[in-house]
Amino acid sequence: MAMALALPLAGSSSLRSCGSRAAALPPACNRSPSSTFFSPLPRYHTLLPALALPPLHHHRKCNVTTTALFGKSKATPKTTRATVIPDPDYRIPIILLGTAGALLYQDNLLPAAPIGLLGLLLLVQTTRVRFVFDDEGLEVKVGKELDESGENVFVGGKNRWSYSSFVNWELWWPIFPVLVYFKETQTKPEGQIHFFPVIFNGNQLYDVMVERAGPSKTSGPKE
Repeated sequence: MAMALALPLAGSSSLRSCGSRAAALPPACNRSPSSTFFSPLPRYHTLLPALALPPLHHHRKCNVTTTALFGKSKATPKTTRATVIPDPDYRIPIILLGTAGALLYQDNLLPAAPIGLLGLLLLVQTTRVRFVFDDEGLEVKVGKELDESGENVFVGGKNRWSYSSFVNWELWWPIFPVLVYFKETQTKPEGQIHFFPVIFNGNQLYDVMVERAGPSKTSGPKE
């Protein structure tokens, strides 16, 4: 009887002893079929992938996307400068026509004819030709609808020049502007010079040229 009672106690001791070492035993011991006291331990290592955090590179992708999104939101729109069209100025054609009339009155027909024709031409051009300064360049347009003026009859090419191509420009004379000159490299790389009579408001023309093309560099045209 004493032997019979000792067996369960011995078995319980063995169970506690093996149970205390269960965590240290290899998986083969935990799954041993020869022991009736040990049941297979849960395979905790099979649950780890489900509990693990996402790989580190997933977080980096999220950060890159967020940075790109914030970068787009912080983009500032480009500022566009207003288009400036100097007002017409009829002083030069009126002066020329007045001079031609005075010469004609004195029977000086020979000088009166060309001066009068030039005054008449400038009068017509003053009513129809406009200098249009937009955000990127200067363009010569005609008519109330500001139609394109076509190709330049003297040097060819379109009557439009970007401000970045301007090499130099001058306005003669500051007190009473009569002629505007500028040199640009858009028509040809070595530079092309242009002359236009000032049939516009001289102050407005000077201010917008300084703003868009920079200050003049010389006192006269140089090739």
